[in-house]
Amino acid sequence: MRLLLIIFIFGIQKAATQNVMNYTNIPSDFMIGTATSAYQNEGAWNVSGKGMSIWDTFVHSHPEMIDDSSTGDIAADSYNKFQEDVRIIKELHVDFYRFSISWSRILPNGELNTLNKAGIDYYNNLITELTNNNITCVVVMYHWDLPQKLQDLGGWANPIMVDFFEDYARILYENFGDKVRWMIFMNSTYCCMLCCMYYRQNTRVKWWITINEPSNIINGYNVSSKTAPGIDSPQVGAYLAAYTLLLAHARAFHLYKHEFFSRQQGRVGIVFDGEWFEPADKASRADQDAAEFAMQYQFGMFANPIFSYEGDYPQVVKDTIEKLSLAQGYPRSRVRTLSGEEVAMIRGSSDFMGINYYTSRLVKPGIWTDINTVPDKNVTLLADPNWPKTGSPYFQVVPTGIRSILNWIKRRYNNPFVLITENGYADRGELEDTERIKYIVSHMNEIMKAKNQDYCNVIGYTVWSLTDGFEWDRGY
Repeated sequence: MRLLLIIFIFGIQKAATQNVMNYTNIPSDFMIGTATSAYQNEGAWNVSGKGMSIWDTFVHSHPEMIDDSSTGDIAADSYNKFQEDVRIIKELHVDFYRFSISWSRILPNGELNTLNKAGIDYYNNLITELTNNNITCVVVMYHWDLPQKLQDLGGWANPIMVDFFEDYARILYENFGDKVRWMIFMNSTYCCMLCCMYYRQNTRVKWWITINEPSNIINGYNVSSKTAPGIDSPQVGAYLAAYTLLLAHARAFHLYKHEFFSRQQGRVGIVFDGEWFEPADKASRADQDAAEFAMQYQFGMFANPIFSYEGDYPQVVKDTIEKLSLAQGYPRSRVRTLSGEEVAMIRGSSDFMGINYYTSRLVKPGIWTDINTVPDKNVTLLADPNWPKTGSPYFQVVPTGIRSILNWIKRRYNNPFVLITENGYADRGELEDTERIKYIVSHMNEIMKAKNQDYCNVIGYTVWSLTDGFEWDRGY
């Protein structure tokens, strides 16, 4: 287990800005934390009553889909080492720890008739250990590990998952709501939000995240996917899953507001994949339009229904996919239509926005052939050869992109409160990781420019990750 020691830098710089951090006059209420997720770090995949998740099934049934044929069976073994994890987090002097809850550890079959006391006890012990050490909990309800029994019913492509997710959310609110300060469901008013920010040290304010990166979850329902559950449903399954995820998030949000907020005073958000799309040629109108469409398609597909004034999917996305669907012989758009009632329920169903940012892409018109994404973007994605590379072929170092996406969010969604829920550098295993230090420092510079110069309402920053973990199809 290797720790990201760079987080120590933040503990120092919150008190005294260093010369290399030219723009990081970090406000006292700006939160800094670190993160993990259940499947990537917990291990203990089949003990103490835990049920199978789709990632348990996927890695054991299709080892060829994982680069090194590894699994998350043990990972960082956080299930057995959570006290050691908390000790390390405390030594880092960070404000919060973002972790996810394994649905199948709480409800082995995904349903209420199979509540697992050992799972409840584990997370209660973790939360208690964190709060006793004055570490705020940022809790993700769903980080990609659906119970396999629910996938057998169709998973997120089946709208019945909305009911199951609401039931699961209720269990979490009831059992952990009095101890959790932040929760993120799937990764309010201005005055109320400020009150929660300023009084969080004196009250037990909760923050929940419903769903982490729905745009990546739906890839598991696309052709040739290396993402669990690996369903081969090109151009249809992903949109069915998108529809269900949006409704599930909104139902869990309203459940909290109607039944739990008055006594728990928590906040509920959702996390999006924050990849930034830049025109390949900034002077080209075609490239500008392609980059904007890529943003609307990947980010706006989920952000627009929740955070925009009008709600619903972006109009340009609806129009484009309907046109493509009809040309392909479908009788209607492959995107599931949101009714007026559904649009109203989803719109405004988040107190804050979480974004995970790692890299950017250059965009020009064309046909995008990435096997992990629905091809309806109809754009070509490129990497600038001058961008520094990381240990992952997917990510280049583009710190300016995080400032760009924060400003894009500010313009389109009325400057919501944004928590950077993941940002980090994939190295090649070296221990003297100076490139990681440069990566984090440069991104913090850009975040502080967005906050202090552009007045973006970014309220915190999360380093991914606390420990080395299972990195999905890349393994270890």
